[in-house]
Amino acid sequence: MALSKEIVGSSLIERSSLVPSSKLRWQSSPVLVPLKQGRSADLWKRKKVGAVRAAVSEDLVKAVSPTPPEKGPAAAEAQAASKLKVRAVVTLRQKNKEDLQETIIKHLDAFTDRIGMNVVLQLVSTEVDPKTKAPKKSNEAALRDWSKKLNVKAERVHYSAEFTVDSNFGVPGAITVSNKHQKEFFLESMTIEGFANGPVHFPCNSWVQSRRDHRGKRIFFFNKPYLPSETPAGLRALREEELRNLRGDGKGVRKLSDRIYDYDVYNDLGNPDRGIDFVRPTLGGSKIPYPRRCRTGRVPTDTDINAESRVEKPLPLYVPRDEQFEESKMDTFSTGRLKAVLHNLLPSLKASLSANNKDFNGFADIDSLYKEGLLLKVGLQDELLKKLPLPRVVQESSQGLLKYAIPKILSKDKFAWLRDDEFARQAVAGINPVNLERLTVFPPQSKLDPEIYGPLDSALKEEHILGYLNGMSVQQAIDENKLFIVDHHDAYLPFLDKINALDGRKAYGTRTIYFLTPQGTLKPIAIELALPPGGPSSRTRRVVTPPVDATANWIWQLAKAHVSSNDAGVHQLVNHWLRTHACMEPFILAAHRHMSAMHPIYKLLDPHMRYTLEINALARQNLINADGVIEACFTPGRYCMEISAAAYKNFWRFDQESLPADLIRRGMAVLDPTQPYGLRLVLEDYPYAADGLMIWFAIDKWVRTYVNYYYPDASVVSNDRELQTCIPMGVSSQTDRPL
Repeated sequence: MALSKEIVGSSLIERSSLVPSSKLRWQSSPVLVPLKQGRSADLWKRKKVGAVRAAVSEDLVKAVSPTPPEKGPAAAEAQAASKLKVRAVVTLRQKNKEDLQETIIKHLDAFTDRIGMNVVLQLVSTEVDPKTKAPKKSNEAALRDWSKKLNVKAERVHYSAEFTVDSNFGVPGAITVSNKHQKEFFLESMTIEGFANGPVHFPCNSWVQSRRDHRGKRIFFFNKPYLPSETPAGLRALREEELRNLRGDGKGVRKLSDRIYDYDVYNDLGNPDRGIDFVRPTLGGSKIPYPRRCRTGRVPTDTDINAESRVEKPLPLYVPRDEQFEESKMDTFSTGRLKAVLHNLLPSLKASLSANNKDFNGFADIDSLYKEGLLLKVGLQDELLKKLPLPRVVQESSQGLLKYAIPKILSKDKFAWLRDDEFARQAVAGINPVNLERLTVFPPQSKLDPEIYGPLDSALKEEHILGYLNGMSVQQAIDENKLFIVDHHDAYLPFLDKINALDGRKAYGTRTIYFLTPQGTLKPIAIELALPPGGPSSRTRRVVTPPVDATANWIWQLAKAHVSSNDAGVHQLVNHWLRTHACMEPFILAAHRHMSAMHPIYKLLDPHMRYTLEINALARQNLINADGVIEACFTPGRYCMEISAAAYKNFWRFDQESLPADLIRRGMAVLDPTQPYGLRLVLEDYPYAADGLMIWFAIDKWVRTYVNYYYPDASVVSNDRELQTCIPMGVSSQTDRPL
């Protein structure tokens, strides 16, 4: 702010004159210019009234303008000669950590900046020149004092630049930036001060590449939103140019410095060059529909021309430069990722890294991972920590110890997870509360094709659950909304033969029936375990109910373990990765490709889209790839992503992804105009829905108000060419259903 005031205070009007410079001994005044004889006395009196303020006003412009002749060409010539100077306050954000190479280049840039290899800005008006029909532009101006501020340690460094524009320049609507340095820089914002209407702000938040990497100038628009049809004449060409730059031409290998948003299929999860065990199918297209990812353009593998070669850690995977994490975001993400990775890997580390190299003998061994930690083999501690980011998160000791805090659920009762009430509570308020459905048909019915998967009748019978319904019949319990189900049968059954053929992997397709007790809580009353249909004498389905003796108790616990295994996979592969990450990526790509940064809808979405592409790229590199963390830690193994793709094909619909629509689809809510949100929950103690609806409708109200401001009627929507072309590629590969 201090710098801004300093700059504004000195950014007063200077005007050129037709009088020779040798006659302008008094020209050092930044305010006064030669005045027409006869008007000077009046203007001198006006000058003495008060000090000139920092912001240039229209009155001031008029006061210091030469008075033209009443008529004739001389008037236009004098007007054209009238100039004013304005200043830019430019804010750059510095890196907190720089390696040696970056430091050397930084000093080199400071040196070359003094000899003209600097950062150059140019203002572009919202208006066009009536003679040339081109946008009005200022002179090009370099950022000042770059070398002087080389050693400034602040996170943000402020620079200035001064421009000369005609008095009829209008409002600056865009700024072009050319970086002649060797090193990129992060441009946070620019503010132009000195115009009559006050400061003009340019929020940037973007990396500006060196001209050696990208020859063209960067374009930044001011912070006023415009629909395409309302774009000021001076900005129309730049608006189209910027979108073309972001779309690219779909060719070539992407550089890390690029800003191109393009589509591709998931053909980089496997690595066939390593052998048959690392081959994975391509996700996306008609054979296996799947959302598109961001194109990187890498060369194909040696053994499969349709598979893209991989980039392994620690090498970075391409995403558009502005989608890459900033330093603070990277630290936060890496810390959380390390915690998650170690949390999932500790059990398997027990077998592969432990000095004793033995299996778990009982629950006490699992407890010891939290209480005592995992003692690594000599030398393996360093090797492990080299492969995992931010080792400071791990509690280390001289003995090579990996240790985690006890989970909250176990802090008071380490066997709470074994109990039925906690098992049911997890379905309602655990990590995956979005698969619980109200049971409307008994026995449950499969939606799989019997022509492919054979008879799919459920093994559940009324006699299995009647004893747990507090005297109700099954139909009465259904009618009174007392029965609920978590059904993972169809998600897993098509893959069970392949999963169970894997070494150390066993799974069923599970269905769990819950009953709503008079206390308002759920309790599990039956679990169906299903395998694909086999021979005539094979037993492919069985039903397990709550135990009546010790033997049945452990069978019941084993059945619940299979349910939890199914649920963990669906949560991660479908509800988390697919619905939260993968399905959003093509929308993000489409928004950047087709909606200008000036578009009001883009401005609404941009903060929520940022970093998703980077997170998804890291997932492709380390989590969902062949032999990655997900395959290692979840029961489906190498078939994890095929389960995700099947869920997308058979289940995902854009118009069902809103919270109200999802609750209605699952039968967890019904329309009720008497309720605050027009919905009534059928399960009162359902915090995911109760809290979620409050958040949903708060956001909905705000977004509707914002959107209605720019789109007062449907015709404005239909005439918005950027919005109409913003159709994500590959979001739905089926034409008979909505996106």
